Amino acid sequence: MNFIYDVLINTKEKKMKLKEIYNSNKPIISFEIFPPKAQNTDELNHKINDLFEELRILSEFNPAFISVTYGAGGSTRETTLDIVTKIKNNMNIQPMPHFTCVGSSKDDILEYLKKIESAGIKNILALRGDPPKGETKFVKPEDGFGYANELVEFIKSNTDLGIAVAAYPECHPECCSLDKDIENLKRKIDYGADVAITQLFYDNSCYFEFIEKAQKQGINIPIIPGILPITSYSQIERISTLSGCKLPAELSRKLAENKDDNEAIKQIGVEFAVKQANELLKSGVSGIHFYPLNKAFAVKTVLENLKIQEKV
Repeated sequence: MNFIYDVLINTKEKKMKLKEIYNSNKPIISFEIFPPKAQNTDELNHKINDLFEELRILSEFNPAFISVTYGAGGSTRETTLDIVTKIKNNMNIQPMPHFTCVGSSKDDILEYLKKIESAGIKNILALRGDPPKGETKFVKPEDGFGYANELVEFIKSNTDLGIAVAAYPECHPECCSLDKDIENLKRKIDYGADVAITQLFYDNSCYFEFIEKAQKQGINIPIIPGILPITSYSQIERISTLSGCKLPAELSRKLAENKDDNEAIKQIGVEFAVKQANELLKSGVSGIHFYPLNKAFAVKTVLENLKIQEKV
């Protein structure tokens, strides 16, 4: 396939809030990374340096922003802030930190939000968050929030940040139905969310059905599909278990037939991601959010084979 990628975002645009970013005549590309884990400061600094080498490769594709996750229970709060600050100051790319309700009072949340704004950050991804490790049920923190829509409302009332939220084309695992899950998304939007970014998925029909149902409920903000190229068989087994995402039958068959051949799995995964992304782009999505798992190679290869055209 020919490489057709000419989305250029200048310095001014990279400081934009989400509404402005997605007010574009071309699909927007963005990435998610996570703070590396380490046993000590030296190891952490080394891993962060390695991460930025990967980001320099991905930065060649002019992403509108790079989102940075927030570890379970806020375990990477300061590392997340450190990484987003480095991205902003050293890479001329707007970072978007994640933030969750887990383990934080309203005062804690407000203090962190002010740090983010003071650092010149323009956008945030607001999430409820998963229960702390070893627990199966989310418990609302004392003087905190139990639902993402409450966090969205608080951010909207106390900051000037653009707000992204999560969407689940295959339904949040704790929700009883897709329709109910879309009601939850609508609530987050009503309280101030500007954009929704989906959980990873591999069956585009699930995304298209989700969009159709969302539009019928009056949702009209951009809902950005999330794509994670498959690079190993054990990876997709683990991710499928954790997220509940379904694999199309043909993809599942190919992966199973080649599960002991790592190079074949990578090729299958990248080829499928290219096909999936191009189908989404053809449908007119406002952008694609890639999950590179802190490694550039697979997403770089996918991006080199995308057909990104101006939206009509």
